Order: sequence, then C-alpha cells, then structure tokens
Amino acid sequence: MPLFDELTIRGVTLRNRIVVSPMCQYSSTDGFATDWHLVHLGSRAVGGASLVFTEACAVSPAGRISPQDLGIWKDEHIEPLARITRFLRDEGTVPGIQLAHAGRKGSTVRPWEGSGAVPESKGGWKPVAPSAIPFASGYPMPAALDEKGIQSVVKSFADATRRALEAGFQVIEIHSAHGYLLHEFLSPLSNQRTDSYGGSLENRCRLVREVVSAVREVWPASNPLFVRISATDWIEGGWDLEQSVELVQQLAPLGVDLIDCSSGGIAPGAKIPIHAGYQVQFAREIRHEVDILTGAVGLITSAAQADAILREESADVVLLAREFLRHPYWPLEVARELGFPVSWPVQYLRAAPDGTPTREPVPPPEGMDTLSESEARLE
Repeated sequence: MPLFDELTIRGVTLRNRIVVSPMCQYSSTDGFATDWHLVHLGSRAVGGASLVFTEACAVSPAGRISPQDLGIWKDEHIEPLARITRFLRDEGTVPGIQLAHAGRKGSTVRPWEGSGAVPESKGGWKPVAPSAIPFASGYPMPAALDEKGIQSVVKSFADATRRALEAGFQVIEIHSAHGYLLHEFLSPLSNQRTDSYGGSLENRCRLVREVVSAVREVWPASNPLFVRISATDWIEGGWDLEQSVELVQQLAPLGVDLIDCSSGGIAPGAKIPIHAGYQVQFAREIRHEVDILTGAVGLITSAAQADAILREESADVVLLAREFLRHPYWPLEVARELGFPVSWPVQYLRAAPDGTPTREPVPPPEGMDTLSESEARLE
C-alpha cells in the first residue's frame, strides 16, 4: 500500500494517500470564506494532495473557536465555499469539509492576538458545554447544555451537511477531537452530567452517535464520512484508547468510513510524549481492532516516514498539516524522491523532472473567448 496508490471509499476515489489536514486560519468575517481560503486550499490541490479539508467549519455562530472562524451555519455561506470546491475538483483533488462545534473552547481570541476570552461587547458569546466547567483559567465559563440545546446542536450538524453538499464537498469529517464540544461529551474530565448524556461510556458517546446518524441521513450513501477523534486525553482518568476503540465500534455500523486519529486537547497540563509520528500507534490499534479505515496525523514530515506508515498497514491515509504550510507542493516533491511518476499541472512543467506526465489544464467556461498562442504572447 504505497503512498501514491489510489484509494476508493464508497463512490469517491483519492488519487493518492496524502490528505491535507484541517488547519484553522482565523481569517473569516461572519463565517464567510475569502480569497485567503481559496489560495490556501487551492495551492495544496495544485501541489498534488488527493483530499484537501477546510479548517474546522462552525455549524453555528456559537460553534466557532474565534469570531474569525470559517462557518457554514447559513445558506449565504454556500457560494463562497462552492467557489473553492470547484477549483479543487478542477485540479483533480477531492474537496473535504470538517464540521465542528468548539463548545467551551469558543469565544476566544485568535492565536496571534494573544489568549483568553473575547467579551460579548467585542463580538464574543456565551459558550456551551456538557457541564459548566471552563477549559482553563482565563477561558469563559460555559453554560451546560440542556436536552433541547443538545438536539439543536444535532440539527445544526445536519443542516450544515445539507449546505456542504450544495457547496460541492465530497467528504465530510465530523470533528470530535481536541477538546471541542463532541470530545467534551466523551471525556469524563469535562462531562459530569448525570442524565442520559453523562456517566457511562454508552451515555457519553450518545451525542457523537446522534450527530453521526443525523449527518449520514442527509449525506449521500456514495459520499465518505470521516470522524476525527482524540484517541487519548493523555491524562489519568480521562478519555483513552480503550474507550476510543469502543466508540469506533459503535460508529462503524452508523456509516462512518474512516477514523482520523489525533489526541489531546481536553485540558491544559497533559504530559504528551511528542516525537515523530507519535500518534500513529492509535491509527494502527483502531484499524486492527475494529477493521475500519484510519488516518494517521501528527509530526509526519518525510516521504519515507509517510510511505512506511502505509506499507506497514498502520493507517490507510496520512494527514499532514504543518508540513503543508512549509511545503504546499509536498506531494510533487516527495513523488520524485520515491520514484512515482505523478502528474504536474501543465503551467508548472518547466520546473518538473524530465518525463513527468501532465495534468490537463481546465478548459475555459463555454462562451469565454480565448487567445491564440501568438495573440497571448502579445498581451
């Protein structure tokens, strides 16, 4: 299972096993995608990634991390996102969207402006959570969701799914990791409820199951559905790998196709043994315990490392984040290193190795005038 093998999931085929992981950009106004998002996501498609995910896309205004997060809570968000999906698909890349709710980590300032809560007077809001427990000192005190509020969250994910379909996305990932709302319900560190959404593992998994079922009911059977989880909190008494395996066993029959295996984020102070590929173990364990596709993410930077993860059957895809910020055309670069003849955009052929196959240019829309070669040179 080499890095540049195709992978078909339901009715969607990825041209290789390299996926651009969701990366928050904090560059929206009122949730709208901008030219920044088009260039950021589009350049990774030009660079040869098979599947490009948006950043965490809020399913409601209160589901944002910061006021500048990308959103999909109203129909007006559809067309700016559709502009991006059209470009990605024209480049041969599958467009994916990560649907998210920030929970108690919401209404906070974007990273380069400091830390802490954004007051309601400056565009912030009262965040929600399973229990009224703040993430950390300086974070806002969340309101505990009642059952009506929980069902509103489920409906928000379903409504966002409809909009994602209209916008042209082919893969949805439900964000249930990194200390955001769905993960908050899973972890006993943040969920101290005594109703049907708290206490036992079955109860703590209930909201994730309900969201998955609601999304799958709207999302076509031919389209893949991923779920990102934090496989462990890295804190004693918190969420762990054993519980993750049980969660995935519950989600697989509901129509989840791939588990994106990350970790941490539920509380500050976790002792995480960070090293190259430190989360691959979770993807491998879940893949073999549940017989489901998995994605490995976290400090994957080299061609040999990524290829080995797949050849050793530790995961079915690799997701890269920071490495794609450093090298937007990473797939084209590592294909040469590994000896795989991947196609390059014709516009970039002058920089390609000899004998490189071409990626056909996108034809202009019908009715658009084109210049002859001689006319183009005169322009």
